[in-house]
Amino acid sequence: MSRLPAKDLPLLLRRIADALERLAPLPPALVSLDAADAFVWHAEGDHLEPVPRVNRVEIGLLKGVERQQATLLENTRRFAQGLPANNALLWGARGMGKSSLVKAVHAAVNAAAAEAGQATLALVEIHREDIPGLPRLLQRLRAAARRCLLFCDDLSFDSADTSYKSLKAVLEGGIEGRPENVLFYATSNRRHLMPREMIENERSTAITPSEAVEEKVSLSDRFGLWLGFHNCDQDTYFAMIEGYAAYYGLELPSEQIRAEAKEWAVTRGSRSGRVAWQYVQDLAGRLGKPLA
Repeated sequence: MSRLPAKDLPLLLRRIADALERLAPLPPALVSLDAADAFVWHAEGDHLEPVPRVNRVEIGLLKGVERQQATLLENTRRFAQGLPANNALLWGARGMGKSSLVKAVHAAVNAAAAEAGQATLALVEIHREDIPGLPRLLQRLRAAARRCLLFCDDLSFDSADTSYKSLKAVLEGGIEGRPENVLFYATSNRRHLMPREMIENERSTAITPSEAVEEKVSLSDRFGLWLGFHNCDQDTYFAMIEGYAAYYGLELPSEQIRAEAKEWAVTRGSRSGRVAWQYVQDLAGRLGKPLA
């Protein structure tokens, strides 16, 4: 076997190093919180994935939730400014803009902060099934300088699920507690994050019913801010659609839009922000207008 000339050795070592990096790249967990304004936490690989473009709507397009919007916006502004703020639970009717409001508020607060030359918030989404990995995520966020808005969409627990206990300790009650630079926002269709039959079953089977029920529902008490979302009436439903139509330039007579929107809601069996958006998507497709 011929011997490699000494002058070629650095080049060979560099090629070997490059090949090893391709086979074993830097752990994604080392992604900086300054890499983006939004991230998704993957507990299985213990890493944060930057989200270059968040799927959201402008805050001004959210109709029928003005009171909830003002409350959440003020709470988030305080947190961004380093002032005390509460964890928030957005609960209630499906399709009424709970998760849309969280994302829209984050964008609005960041836009105002950037305009004023202040630090912006990072939005970190954690999936429901990754809740057991929440302590590891908080440990990472605790060491960061940036303030983070932790977001879990459609949070709920079933009877066999005990991961809510770890969430209780993380939000309040643990030795370390919630990091000062982290605020937790969650959305759920359930006010107490538990199905009603689960709570009723505790009342009927537990040795001490009141204590058993308290233990189950105390998780929602960890959220200092409760914002309820309820089914909208027809006028609010029409206002949602007309707001979208004006914003995206969908030119159609108001009477025709209302008639079509009413029929669309009847076929879906409900009126909500989600149903309104689905109609707008159909309308934009028929008119050949992109929603961008």
